[in-house]
Formats: sequence, C-alpha cells, structure tokens
Amino acid sequence: MAVFISVLVVLALGCMGYLGTLFDQHNILGNIVPYAAVVIFVLGFAYRILNWARSPVPFRIPTTGGQQKSHDWIKSNPLDNPPNAGWTVVRMALEVLAFRSLFRNTSMKLHPGPRVSYASAKWLWLFAILFHYCFLVIFIRHFRFFLGTSDPVLWLIDKVEFLDGIMQIGVPRLFMSGVLILVAVGFLLGRRIFDDKVRYISQLADYFPLMLIIGVVGTGIWMRYFGKTDITAVKTLTMGLVTLSPVSDPVALKSVGSIFYIHLFLVCSLLIYFPFSKLMHMGGVFLSPTRNMPNDNRAKHHDNPWNPEPAFHTYAEYEDDFRENMIEVGLPLDNDAPVEATPDAPEETQEEQV
Repeated sequence: MAVFISVLVVLALGCMGYLGTLFDQHNILGNIVPYAAVVIFVLGFAYRILNWARSPVPFRIPTTGGQQKSHDWIKSNPLDNPPNAGWTVVRMALEVLAFRSLFRNTSMKLHPGPRVSYASAKWLWLFAILFHYCFLVIFIRHFRFFLGTSDPVLWLIDKVEFLDGIMQIGVPRLFMSGVLILVAVGFLLGRRIFDDKVRYISQLADYFPLMLIIGVVGTGIWMRYFGKTDITAVKTLTMGLVTLSPVSDPVALKSVGSIFYIHLFLVCSLLIYFPFSKLMHMGGVFLSPTRNMPNDNRAKHHDNPWNPEPAFHTYAEYEDDFRENMIEVGLPLDNDAPVEATPDAPEETQEEQV
C-alpha cells in the first residue's frame, strides 16, 4: 500500500508542475518555488544538525567490531575499535566514502530443519555505493548551469562529463550515471518490495524518497534524450536564480518548456522533503556518537558533566538525627558524644528541671 501511495504522490507532484505551466504560472514555478525550496532546505538542514549537536553524549559509545587496544602483546583492531582521534577519522572516512560497515553486511536464511545460515551479502553495498556516487556525478554535472563561461571550476566539470560519457553512445551523448542510478534505485526499491523481511519493516518514508528520486532522474533523462528543451533558456533561468536577479520576461520563461518545470518542481519537492526525512543521514553520519568517537574507555576516565552533584547523608549525621530514639531501644552508637542543642529548641530552666 505504501508503494502505491508513494507513486500517486510523485505523480501528483509532477501534475502540479505541469498544471502550473498550463495556467501560465511560470514565474511561480521558475522563481518563487526554487527560492522557497532552497530556504526550507538550508534552514531545515541547519536545524536538524544543531539539534543533534546539542544532544548530550557524556560517554564513549562507539560501535565496535574488533579487539580494543590494551596490552602490547594483544593484537588490536584500530579500524573497528579506534583508540584515538586519528583512527576515528580514518574509520569515518572509510564509512563515508566506501560504506565500509555496509560492505560487511550479511544475509540470514532459514532452511528446513529448521536451520539458519548466514552468508556475505555484497549486492546491497554495491548498488548503494553505485547510487550515491552516480548521484554525486549528476550533481557535479549540473553545476554547469550555475557557473559562468569563464569560471575555473568548469575544467573539473568537463573532466567529470568526459568520464561519464566516455562510451560515446548516441547523440546527444549518453551519460552512464543517469542509467546506472536508475538501476541502483530499482534494486533498492525491489529489495524493499520483494524481500519479505525488508518489506515487513518498510514504511511510506522508505518508499517515497526512492519514488521521488526516480521521478527526478526519469524526467531529467526524458528532457535530455526525448523531450527536447531550450538549453540556452535553462541556462539563463538558472543564472538568474544564482545571481538573485530572476528572469521576469514571460516569453523567456515560457520558452523553457513544460518538461523542465516538471523536473524542476520534483527537484524542489526533494529539497523541501530532504531535511525532514531519512535522507538526513547525509549530515547525521558525521554526528553519530557510535561512529565519531574513539573507544578509549579503558585508557581514560570520563566524567558525566550532566549528572547533578549527589547529596550524601553520612551515618554520623544519621546518628545525630535519631540519637535519642536509638538510645531508647538500646542500639549501639559509634559516637557517644551528646548532640548540641539546636538554636530552635528552647533550653529547660532550673525550675522546670526541679
């Protein structure tokens, strides 16, 4: 059910972009919506990061998968159990750039008997890293629309485009990243649909981002290879957004084409949804205490700065509080000295004593 809801929502977003062009709302689609999406994305991203940064983490709680450093004659595993900040940085770099923990993923199968078996599962790692790096390549390629013709960064974009289209298939040249990202997203989506264990724990928040990304990539591929659009007009529109001088000419806005506005509206929807979704693991991975801390609990003493100062009540104070009662029942006292009279208790006069 969640799959069909995700498909319907993405189709509805695409229809909203198309209807905006039919009702001549090009200024809203081309200028107002992108600015609003960027503002929501930046503020939402910053809020989530600051909220995580304020969360107290008083103790070292890294996830470990190897021997901790102790005696010299015991071999340790500094990558899976980093003893200091240096090894923690190396571990984080491998996690972010190579998905090291996902590479060690295993799958469980239940056989007749019953008998449980575990095996290495590298397919999830392969398609996950393929998806993320293809997304990065597409992101870099799109910077061409936001830079001037003499910008020195363009040489990097040219190199990325050359490697991405090195196969030289078709006209215009086929970029491999566009095809491979669809394959990767298809695998991730199919895994959630056809794997019983994964489907059982999957929710709408797991399907919708994948469907939205398919919509963004699909409209981009259609716009490049099938439904042609005016690249010069697109460049003018994007440069106007970057330089904070949006295009206001209705003729120039209409010349871009409906497919571009559908694509742009889906991209803006992804930006708005990003800070409030599971996609925020892009920023959250750097603030995860299970990854960004060394495991030096044995080497260093760590105090919890958030614990309040404890209020102790010693046994001597206990005796002073209940001295008379303890004497009446014959309990032994560690300190037989009488307690001095408190200022609030009136002293007995000689007449009262007589």
